[in-house]
Amino acid sequence: MLHYFDLKRPQKLGLSIDEQKNRWFREFLKSFLVVFFVYFCMYLIRNNLSAAQPLLVKDGISTTALGWIGYGFSLAYGIGKTVLGYVVDGKNTKKFMSFLLILAAIMTLIIGVALLMDHAPVGLILVLWSLNGIFQSPGGSASLSTISRWTTTTTRGRYIGIWNISHEFGGAVAGVIALWGANHLFGGNVGGMFIFPAIIGLIVGFWGLFFGADDPQELGWDPSEVIFGENVSKADQSASKMSKWTIFKTFVMKSPWVWLLCIANVFVYVVRIGIVNWAPLYTVQQLHFTVAQGANTLLLFQLGGIIGSVVWGWFSDLLKGRRAVVSIICLALTAFVVLGYRYGTTPMMINTSLFFLGMLIYGPQLLIGVSVISFVPKNALNVSDGLTGTFAYIFGDLMAQVGFAAIADPKQNGLSILGMNLHGWNDTFIVFYLAVVLSIIVLAVIAVGEEKRIRQQLN
Repeated sequence: MLHYFDLKRPQKLGLSIDEQKNRWFREFLKSFLVVFFVYFCMYLIRNNLSAAQPLLVKDGISTTALGWIGYGFSLAYGIGKTVLGYVVDGKNTKKFMSFLLILAAIMTLIIGVALLMDHAPVGLILVLWSLNGIFQSPGGSASLSTISRWTTTTTRGRYIGIWNISHEFGGAVAGVIALWGANHLFGGNVGGMFIFPAIIGLIVGFWGLFFGADDPQELGWDPSEVIFGENVSKADQSASKMSKWTIFKTFVMKSPWVWLLCIANVFVYVVRIGIVNWAPLYTVQQLHFTVAQGANTLLLFQLGGIIGSVVWGWFSDLLKGRRAVVSIICLALTAFVVLGYRYGTTPMMINTSLFFLGMLIYGPQLLIGVSVISFVPKNALNVSDGLTGTFAYIFGDLMAQVGFAAIADPKQNGLSILGMNLHGWNDTFIVFYLAVVLSIIVLAVIAVGEEKRIRQQLN
């Protein structure tokens, strides 16, 4: 079965460099559209749970149980990012992620059918949602891998920034699409919030298996570096002669920069997931918004992220690859803007704050992944980016999902952190600020390393 996902290297067609350049964008666009829409659909069958939370609570599932279901996804997702990332490295990542979307959509579909039939115990939802997390886990890394194979270091940032819109847009409309499907096709039953997005995911997943190529060489062309006159990196040259395990040990396990990016990603995810997963429930319970108004909070947060991805990706290229510096700027501004989310009382105030928070927090979320590309060879990209995700989803989501649930749940006694007992929605913002400060400290160290590397390249 795995041979189906092997990278094909047919005999070169002998096309001139000029002809390859002329045809490059059209062929690249095919692959780009696949990774864009496949990843978009992965968020349709991820953020739909957040939008469905108020209805699930109404049906008798506790806030704490929802926290564990969300963390089950995150734990499986985090482990899968490294384990499956290792498997996917060196494979046709475009095909692989399309196939995994199909499996994830099937898990979501089963949950929806079970809810529709009133036979969906928490344990079943937890298991199926965790499997959904495993199957989705290499999606982001696989997308970066396909894009990096088609592009060069001087153009990669802008295309990854545009691609990053996919999950922000998917996350933005996930609640709206899920709720529309439930209301118009399933009589308002919460099961429809899982079934309808899953059907969309199945259709896109099968399309992605057969459309586009994973890199230029699959078409019988030269590598992208040769097409655009860029030197192949020393890391890629060395890695081409190594086994997969040797590459992993040399460029991932022994890299201090990869480990620092892992730590920074943990704190960034506490902020990002802490907002996006709990905003619908927070606004419904604390501010007495309607269920529809709560679902719309995801839309504004992700729309801000769409703009932020393009702006911050372009800005980091403008600064010649100083991703950590740009991330620090975003986080410093986040600490200020989160005040509007904390003290806002109307939908206008909350949604405005969430729009700017999305615009800011998706800066470091994007740029940490882009930073990884510059530290490792292409054949180690999936597993190294996966490792940063593993840290984020195991440790960052533990706080953002289970920790926030324990703090916010009125039926629990709160959570003790550093000798303080935190209880109630307002106390969740203490964790936000702590995560912002710690992420800035770690990124400042990474910024020093980036600066040395950039100056070496310029000399």
